[in-house]
Amino acid sequence: MKRKQLTELIEWKNSSSRKPLIIRGARQVGKTWLMKEFGNTQYAQTVYVNFEKNKRLRLLFTDDFDIKRVITALQAESGLTINPENTLLIFDEIQAVPEAITALKYFQEDAPEYQIIAAGSLLGVALHSGISFPVGKVVFMDLFPLTFLEFLGAIGESALLEILHGADWKLITAYKSKYIERLRQYYYVGGMPEAVLRFSENHNFNEVREIQKQILDAYEHDFSKHAPSNTVPRIRMIWNSIPGQLAKENRKFIYGMIKEGSRAKEYESSLSWLIDCGQVHKVYRVTKPAIPLKAYEDRNSFKMFLVDLGLLAAMCDMDAKTLLEGNTIFTEFKGALTEQYVYQQLIETREYVINYWSADRSTAEIDFLVQYNGKVVPIEVKAEENLQAKSLKVYLEKFNPSISIRTSMSDYRKQDWLTNLPLYAICELKKLL
Repeated sequence: MKRKQLTELIEWKNSSSRKPLIIRGARQVGKTWLMKEFGNTQYAQTVYVNFEKNKRLRLLFTDDFDIKRVITALQAESGLTINPENTLLIFDEIQAVPEAITALKYFQEDAPEYQIIAAGSLLGVALHSGISFPVGKVVFMDLFPLTFLEFLGAIGESALLEILHGADWKLITAYKSKYIERLRQYYYVGGMPEAVLRFSENHNFNEVREIQKQILDAYEHDFSKHAPSNTVPRIRMIWNSIPGQLAKENRKFIYGMIKEGSRAKEYESSLSWLIDCGQVHKVYRVTKPAIPLKAYEDRNSFKMFLVDLGLLAAMCDMDAKTLLEGNTIFTEFKGALTEQYVYQQLIETREYVINYWSADRSTAEIDFLVQYNGKVVPIEVKAEENLQAKSLKVYLEKFNPSISIRTSMSDYRKQDWLTNLPLYAICELKKLL
């Protein structure tokens, strides 16, 4: 399995201004594998520490932050002589020892020659719990589930990948049926590495679903184990409301769907916990498509997306036949899965500011607005080949954007006022911009 972040890690290693690196991401998106793979391929040796499992090293940072003493202890624990030039230090589940997060500051200030990568599935929660964080002394990398491109690579479709990257639209269209077949498989499998790996080995959808259910069970276990006890019931209620929230034609998050009469203030801390864990993402409505988009956010109106569309399909017990062959009663939720897919591809680039727009007094809504390279680009998402773009026309008349995107199962075509980009080629958006 190949992750494009490996290239970014090599750039980090070769940087003259290298600082300790923290990888953020939800549980089981592949942080540990990525760090170990990087160490195994780019260093003579790797010293790996999991602070959740290693109780002895939990005490290492309680007295002081003497880096020499820390290195001595790591050498004793690993049985290796740590040479800063050829050794990668990995601190996994670092949120279990908040003092270890603080210690990264002293590595950067007193011993910058050491190469350190840290990660933690619940790191976002830890960073909001009042620990002393080394501001300016570390850099971050966000890791998400595999994109559709990475999925193609993982299942051995390197030729399809190469054709997509070539942006020869006649050639891409010639292989349309193959792309759509693989895309529908991706809707079911999603991008969680273990699920993708199992699918690449045997194409067994039942085994994929079993893995997805195990991941969902692990997430629910985290609720009970790590969240404040008084918020756990509300976290579960929010979590279980997600499929219903997305099944609506208007996918704006409504607190009243969690429980009749619910209000935002009752659930905000619980929702923040899920966001800090990386298990859900908020996308805010903007009142005006102007730069910077964040200046025009309506913080009371937002959509919520899950970390992975395969997990979303598993939460809803979507069967493989419905996703692969289609079903006449599979309507609104098909749109929800498609939006989830597009959002997942957009956020993974980490280069876009992502919002959505809706008119104040009409039904017009643009699924996503993307701020990139000095432009605000509207993106309308269609699950199949429906080429109507009513909301996009309303938006065009009101704001006259320089470029508009509709993404659907239809072929690539460029018109005066919009470009239709196939869903399976949404990864090529940046080239159009």
